[in-house]
Amino acid sequence: MILRRLDANGPVLRIRNDVDRLFNELVENVSHGRVFAPFGQRAFPALNVWEDDRTLYAEAELPGFKMDELEIYVSGDELTIKGERKDDASEDVTYHRRERGVGSFHRAVKLPVEVDAEKVEASLSNGVLSMTLPKAQSVLPRKIEIKS
Repeated sequence: MILRRLDANGPVLRIRNDVDRLFNELVENVSHGRVFAPFGQRAFPALNVWEDDRTLYAEAELPGFKMDELEIYVSGDELTIKGERKDDASEDVTYHRRERGVGSFHRAVKLPVEVDAEKVEASLSNGVLSMTLPKAQSVLPRKIEIKS
C-alpha cells in the first residue's frame, strides 16, 4: 500500500474544511435558536474574536457603515451587533450584478466568558468595527491568601 501526503490546498482538505465550517455554523445557529441561512451563505458581518488574560477583543467587517447606523449590545457572555444598510438606488436603475446586501442585519455570538458591559469600548475605522470587551471580575483569576 502506498501512502501519500494530502496536499494542504487539495480538494479533499478543502471539502473537509467546508464541512467543518458548515457544521460549526449549524451548531452556532441551533444554539442561538436562529433560522438557517441559505446554503453557503456566510454570517454577516464577518467576525474575529480573541482574548488575552483580562480582555476579549472582537473585530467585525462592516464596509460602508457609519457608527450611528450600528448598535452593539453585551449581556453576560453574549455580543450582539445590529445595523441597517439603506437601499439608496433609484427605481430607474437596472442592476447587472448586486452582491452587496441591503436591509437590516443581526449577529449574536456567544463569548467564552462573561464581559463587564460597563467597560466595553468600540470604534469604527476603515470599515472595521473594533471592540474591546474587558472580562467580568467574577471570571478573572484571583490570588488567594493562605493563612497559617
